[in-house]
Amino acid sequence: MGHSFAKLKFPGIRTTLSPEALILRSDQDLCVLSSAVAGGGLTHVRCILNRHVSKHYSNSDPESDLREFAASQGISEPFVGLMTAVYLDRVQVVSLRHSDLTVAAIVTAGLSNPASPGLSPAVDLAPGTINIILLVDAQLAPAAMVNAIITATETKAHFLLGAGVRTPEGYPATGTSSDAVVVACTGRGAWLPYAGPVTQVGWLIGRGVRQALEQALI
Repeated sequence: MGHSFAKLKFPGIRTTLSPEALILRSDQDLCVLSSAVAGGGLTHVRCILNRHVSKHYSNSDPESDLREFAASQGISEPFVGLMTAVYLDRVQVVSLRHSDLTVAAIVTAGLSNPASPGLSPAVDLAPGTINIILLVDAQLAPAAMVNAIITATETKAHFLLGAGVRTPEGYPATGTSSDAVVVACTGRGAWLPYAGPVTQVGWLIGRGVRQALEQALI
């Protein structure tokens, strides 16, 4: 049975956690930009799903498989869906607030497939991944949503480099072979044209991702 995930402090979001899935449901449409398995790209949804799969998971059509799983969880509406081999009781949530701006980082982190772009050889994707879901209670411009993904990714890479994570070939790792990022904003409040690391929203994103990775991996 799922249960309410009380650690998340973000307006209008209800979260259900079970061994099979972490499901975020919003009271209103969220504008989402992501590299998700299902529902990736730029879209509007009220549901974000992070599904646990075996570390030996293999499926020639993971998107269709994830959509079938979502239906089994009672999700009949459009959604954004991720997969992870990390046990979901290890999910880390950091909620931060400055003035009227709230940002939450929800992270599952596994390091079984560390990689370094341009150095690690191409391989089939595997679920030993770092999934980052960012919730932003503001109006992010489309360019700012891209900015937010860059800020989160730079934070992740910097954290892993500082932690000394290496690829199987010995290169410094900046992530894993199948990382995914989701940025979801509510459209409420201030219009934010930028989300780089020295903007207030970028600072909250970087701080939230860093704290969540610290809790997950150290």
